[in-house]
Amino acid sequence: MFKFLLFAVLATVALARRSPHADYIEELYKQNEGRYSSNVIEDALLDVPGLLLKYGYPIEIHKVITEDNYVLEAHRIPHGRGQLYDPNRPIVFVMHGLLSSSADFLVLGPGSGLGYILADAGYDVWLGNARGSYYSRQHLYLNPDQLGNADFWKFTYDEIGNIDLPSFIDYILDVTGKTQLHYIGHSQGCTTFLILNSLRPEYNEKFLSFQALAPAAYFIYNDFDFFKFAAPYEAPVTYINYNYLGLGEFLGNREALTWVAVNLCNEDGPIYRICQKIMSLESVGHVNTTITPIILGHTPAGASIRQLAHFGQAVNTKLFRRYSHRPIENIELYGSPVPPAYDVSQVTVPVHLYHGLGDYVTNSSDILYLAQQLNNVIGVKEVERPSFTHFDFIWGIDAKELVYDDVVAVLDEVEANKK
Repeated sequence: MFKFLLFAVLATVALARRSPHADYIEELYKQNEGRYSSNVIEDALLDVPGLLLKYGYPIEIHKVITEDNYVLEAHRIPHGRGQLYDPNRPIVFVMHGLLSSSADFLVLGPGSGLGYILADAGYDVWLGNARGSYYSRQHLYLNPDQLGNADFWKFTYDEIGNIDLPSFIDYILDVTGKTQLHYIGHSQGCTTFLILNSLRPEYNEKFLSFQALAPAAYFIYNDFDFFKFAAPYEAPVTYINYNYLGLGEFLGNREALTWVAVNLCNEDGPIYRICQKIMSLESVGHVNTTITPIILGHTPAGASIRQLAHFGQAVNTKLFRRYSHRPIENIELYGSPVPPAYDVSQVTVPVHLYHGLGDYVTNSSDILYLAQQLNNVIGVKEVERPSFTHFDFIWGIDAKELVYDDVVAVLDEVEANKK
């Protein structure tokens, strides 16, 4: 039934790799020796399996091959630290946002990172990695590094939702023998969930709950200046990159960005405040600045230019719809010169939405609008701290108290009601 899935548990080689930007972090540490603790630098250099092993958590690396031959990687934490494996543990699948990876849910460390918290709370945790990100930058036939040929990168978050997610979900349920699981997403990780259950509504039956942290879908009320500046250029930039330059990846190889981060974005740098805005770290008091090397070691983790272009189209049109190619291509793909909207009314999974008033990436008003379009919203939580930002959901020093504790409480309640 799952002939397109490939099972491989590679825990024995978990320390074979390093974090996406380990070389950069080592150089940064040499330049600033003594400024950071060795433990922070060590965490910045380790990849996700290395982090989990370091802190005494079990780790399984699973490879999943999609129907269009992308090789995806999932990181499984089957139980918490010091606990025994129990096949009856409920499953939670967690999906990252744009330019991120499974590391999002671990960089805060044990007791603070969502992945650790869920495992210690009694859940079988699976962390996904979307195609094109650091851990899923593979294909059976296409080379992501081939210059002048961007075929590997011709995907948007549509394919991640319509192909990657069902591949992960079917694989996990097949391996565990379960029929249902919980889903938690951050930002684009929510976008793709909505796409999956809109385009393939039969998958609704496979989810017990959907917890959406700062979901990115509608951009009707968003007034973020950067979006308003960049979005109008999505079409020409995308066309030139794919058709003339043969480029399709964004921030996978980021020497220039890291130079800017080291030389201009440090606390004494000339554009420090601008860098804070870009990274959504304007409320610096709520991000533990000592973990900056860890964040920089794991983020950004790469994406396709078309993913960004798709978000640009959402900003321009104020619609949540499929990717728009040229009109003739749209007719071939969708039967219309204009791409169809995702019908989120098809999403019947119980939904819990979380939003922050300080989030200018996914505006609170847009999330409330999304809530009105869905048919089974159980709860909408406004994070208590008014300055809570988009990236506080994964990096905020108070994310556990303000968000994660509620996430676990929802899971526990759903599980209790099953019995």
